[in-house]
Amino acid sequence: MDVYDGGSSPEIKKDGSPVTLADQKAEAIILHGLAEIAPDIAIVSEENAASHTIDPPSQFFLVDPLDGTREFIKHDGKGAFTVNIALIEQGEPVLGVVFAPALERMFAGVVGEGAVESTEQGAASIAVRAVPASGATALASASHGDPQTEAWLSSHDIASIDNVGSSLKFGVIACGEADVYPRFGPTMEWDTAAGDAVLRAAGGSVCHPDGAPFTYGKAAFRNGPFIASGRFVLDTD
Repeated sequence: MDVYDGGSSPEIKKDGSPVTLADQKAEAIILHGLAEIAPDIAIVSEENAASHTIDPPSQFFLVDPLDGTREFIKHDGKGAFTVNIALIEQGEPVLGVVFAPALERMFAGVVGEGAVESTEQGAASIAVRAVPASGATALASASHGDPQTEAWLSSHDIASIDNVGSSLKFGVIACGEADVYPRFGPTMEWDTAAGDAVLRAAGGSVCHPDGAPFTYGKAAFRNGPFIASGRFVLDTD
């Protein structure tokens, strides 16, 4: 937030995506902290390119020190950027923390034990909601639209669509403020794992569009399409 409040000019990485001083400083803090509390667990993080080439072990952390860098750069007042930390075991996200510092909202979950949201007012348990009688609210990327996602949204029973940046979308569904988030455009595993864990812990699910399980430790840690949902019933025909 010091970098955000002070303004920071982004650099462009080899893959064309932006990176800021906040990405680099946050990653250094997180990697140091994880190494202290869990020194035997491998860490795969967005800004550590060397970690992208490891053969995924049975247990590892996935870290994105600043998800939604484009939203961070915009300074649009929406604060839709997050810090993501997830623990993966046997290809499944089992623990996740998604922190939106500008909004002072932090979502955390352990699959099988539940999820909480922490704000200035304290911490409270969260859970996905039943789809309202008025219809489902879908979330879509604020910066990465694509034709396949648009087609999915138009072919399902969606009452309204909100554009939200970063992994904040998973938290919004987990706490019962929306119902489904389809994504067909490219993402990396560190973009989704923490939010995925929070959503599963809150009673939701993440799967491929055909209903197949969504797992982690894939080649180059690259995701395929997925549907993240609370209690929205997916049509996989």
